[in-house]
Amino acid sequence: MELIKTHELVKHYKTGDEVIQAVRGISLSVEYCEFLAIMGPSGSGKSTLLSILGGLNHPTSGNVIVDGIDIYSLSPEKLADFRREYIGFVFQSFYLVPYLTVLENVMLPLTVADYGKSDKIDMAKSILCRVGLDSKMNRLPDELSGGEQQRVAIARALVNDPPIILADEPTGNLDTTTGKEIMQIFKELNENGKTIVMVTHNPENVKFVTRCIYIVDGRLKE
Repeated sequence: MELIKTHELVKHYKTGDEVIQAVRGISLSVEYCEFLAIMGPSGSGKSTLLSILGGLNHPTSGNVIVDGIDIYSLSPEKLADFRREYIGFVFQSFYLVPYLTVLENVMLPLTVADYGKSDKIDMAKSILCRVGLDSKMNRLPDELSGGEQQRVAIARALVNDPPIILADEPTGNLDTTTGKEIMQIFKELNENGKTIVMVTHNPENVKFVTRCIYIVDGRLKE
């Protein structure tokens, strides 16, 4: 059963007099509880496609249906609500706030959530335990290794319990051993019911996914 469906997605950027065709007519389905890897050369449109799937980047044409919702027909406020409810984002750069503790960073997505402060703390602590950082929740990001910072970023993406995780080169800044540890976390999340779409350039990461697609010059490679 499909959770995400796109139809003839097109995304053009204009730079001066030049039009860059980043995505060219991509139609794609992602099933519930699938772990999909998107691969392709640099500049092929992988990250642009991922940002469109996550409601961050309006396509030039085409549409994205997530759980029956045509997300780009929503108002900006409803689209923000959709992202908060459905999507957890993990990026190559961790984007942690340097002056906030690990616990406070993980709590950030709960800022506008309708929970009491103690409930928010409990939710963040629970997720940090899940990624093995319960003993470091009061540290600042620069007191952690790169792998630990990525675990914090994953915990932050999970704290709202979204059904979908979108990851853009999540192991790109990590050494091989740490990258495998992060991929194992993603695999376990997928096995526990999360749908994951991941952009990666690392062929080793494909060992952890259920399906892999390739994009070349903005098009799906058959």
